[in-house]
Amino acid sequence: MAATVAADDLWSSCTTSCGNISIPYPFGVEPGCYRDGFNLTCDRSYQPPKLFLGDGATEVTDIFVSSSTVRIRSGYMNISDDLVVLPSGAGGGDQLANGTAWGAGLSPGGPFILAEERNELAVVACNMQVLLLGANGGGIVSACSALCPPQLNNNGSSTPEQRVGCCQATVPLGYASYPVQVRKLNGAATRTNIFYVAERGVNYTISTATAEDAPPPALPAVLEWVIGGATSTCPVDAPAPECRSSQSYCQNSTAEGHRGYICRCKAGYDGNPYITDGCQDIDECLYPEFYHCYGECKNIPGGYQCNCPAGYTGSASARNGCKDIDECAHPDVYQCYGECRNLPGTFECRCPFGTHGNAKKKGGCISVKKSYTALGVGLGVGVGSALLLLLRKARKMKEKFFRQNHGLLLQQLVSQKADIAERKIITLEELEKATNNFNKTHEVGFGGHGTVYKGILGPNVVAVKKSKIIIQKEIDDFINEVAILSQINHRNVEAPWVFLSHHLHTKGASKLSWDDRLRIALEVARALAYLHSAASIPIFHRDIKSSNTLLNDSLTAKVSDFGASRYISLNRTEVTASIQGTMGYVDPAYYYTGKLTDKSDVFSFGVLLIELLTRKKPSIFTCNDGSVVAQFHSLLIQGNLVRIIDPQVTGEDDGRVQEVAELAARCTRLKRQERPTMRQVEMELESLQAHNAEVWKCNQHHIMGQCVTTGAGFFTEETSRQFSMEEEILLSARYPR
Repeated sequence: MAATVAADDLWSSCTTSCGNISIPYPFGVEPGCYRDGFNLTCDRSYQPPKLFLGDGATEVTDIFVSSSTVRIRSGYMNISDDLVVLPSGAGGGDQLANGTAWGAGLSPGGPFILAEERNELAVVACNMQVLLLGANGGGIVSACSALCPPQLNNNGSSTPEQRVGCCQATVPLGYASYPVQVRKLNGAATRTNIFYVAERGVNYTISTATAEDAPPPALPAVLEWVIGGATSTCPVDAPAPECRSSQSYCQNSTAEGHRGYICRCKAGYDGNPYITDGCQDIDECLYPEFYHCYGECKNIPGGYQCNCPAGYTGSASARNGCKDIDECAHPDVYQCYGECRNLPGTFECRCPFGTHGNAKKKGGCISVKKSYTALGVGLGVGVGSALLLLLRKARKMKEKFFRQNHGLLLQQLVSQKADIAERKIITLEELEKATNNFNKTHEVGFGGHGTVYKGILGPNVVAVKKSKIIIQKEIDDFINEVAILSQINHRNVEAPWVFLSHHLHTKGASKLSWDDRLRIALEVARALAYLHSAASIPIFHRDIKSSNTLLNDSLTAKVSDFGASRYISLNRTEVTASIQGTMGYVDPAYYYTGKLTDKSDVFSFGVLLIELLTRKKPSIFTCNDGSVVAQFHSLLIQGNLVRIIDPQVTGEDDGRVQEVAELAARCTRLKRQERPTMRQVEMELESLQAHNAEVWKCNQHHIMGQCVTTGAGFFTEETSRQFSMEEEILLSARYPR
């Protein structure tokens, strides 16, 4: 215990960061600040400073204590022409070896090894096979062959293909280094050939066309660490001394190439298990979508409780799983012995006409006529006093609900100059009459906070939204939507029409032509550009999607559902906000940082563009291809969009589909600064509308002398990794839903 306290006290005076990289224990820079084998070097000659393992041979870019991994920069290795020729191996060809091994300057005794199944061998060469061997040169761990098939000439003869070849193969076993063997296949071309060991799932572009002038950059690779030697395991009847947090535990390493153990935080906790109190309770209620809680969430140490609100029953872990209880169907259980009226989440119980008293008590409703048999004068005074008390109580209740339902704000909105439409407060009786008592035949859709009905109010057709859950948060969101809509005056904002999603996701051919879809995209872009930069106070919508885009009979588009929208001050560009929106459309940067900007709406609009092009729902996820957005980016880079574009659009393509696809890709880039503004999007779509379709004929693009590899993320060849591995695991876990 004394040693543990001393280590924690010492750590408080140690270097905790280098450049923009945090340095958590067991790592450290100064002597005494790190566990044996976990020393780092912070080289401040760079701007910003760079962090290196040990004495400075391997650059570190990320440290993830919770997963016991480190991300490093892995350089390429040349496959030179002066390699030593060895006897032919099985399979033919000259077997070559460069006399070295791939490694990151790691010690064979640990604690670091290449993370198993997290990295791949990537070869960029022409007719070359590269093999990674196991420890001490025993057995093939990974191998792949980069081929350049011959190209037929016009006269029928063949010549070697001048394009570079590439291949990738997973590295399943983790070692500190790997002896390398190389084989020439089919007479390898004399050129610069290289290979990497790099992290799987990372998009990168490798080019050898200018390798001699500008060597290819280093790529990320992932190392994992273990504690103890080859025979070390977790203590059986005692806690591991390295696992200092009270909410941590010891776990034996599963790596094939190295034995030992690591420390982990217990389920429901996250942080650093190697320091006292390092594992902190996760507040699952802050991430209800991720933990599937759609009711009332209560955080508890190491977990959470999720229940349906009072008056509802069912499964709170399923979307729309909480169903309203019809208390009137069980009068004895809910003690209603009068006239019962079911309400969302509650019920109303009162004595029938001609009686009075307590309807929740058996025999509690007394006939008014019988009650007159008592002393007349006394009864008259009593009834008068009771009526006076009831009137006072009703007035107080009215004042309470007026404040609770933001009556002052509604009064201010009504009192403003009616320059948009006549603002007025409409009674419930009028709304019930307009919607035929909220009849199901009047339903036109479902918003995030309730059901939308078509209503006839005098000469006007109106949209009426009825809340599905009467809780304060729903009331606040509803009033927020009313306030925002009262400030908006744009022809492409709000209307009681049919949802765009109904047109896109019906069976068979869609009613929407390519021209219709492009025009709808422009109208939505105009509405968002207006909200961002032309409204009196800038507004971020936060829930752009096809089911919030309405179409009338002439297919004119309107943006609807402002329940999640937020005002933002004119002098600010972002606001911190709780995560709202629909998965598949939500900006990942907003989801993980809570920072809402105008570029969050741009991302959602880009997803809508992809949906218009493909007729695929953004929430669709497959194990092989990932999300629809990920598939779209990958196929766009490969020049193979025809695999995902709606055949109806392909058949009507007038040359503008490629331009719109590239615009959608820019809108859905992970880095916000690389996305256009909605005003720029609007101008580009207007330009596409204005020009003759022949001007927008797409050119065929051929990538010569390049190897383009793609992973499961949203990256293009110009972008780099932005999120940590833990964040990307969460990202990939969320998008299938």
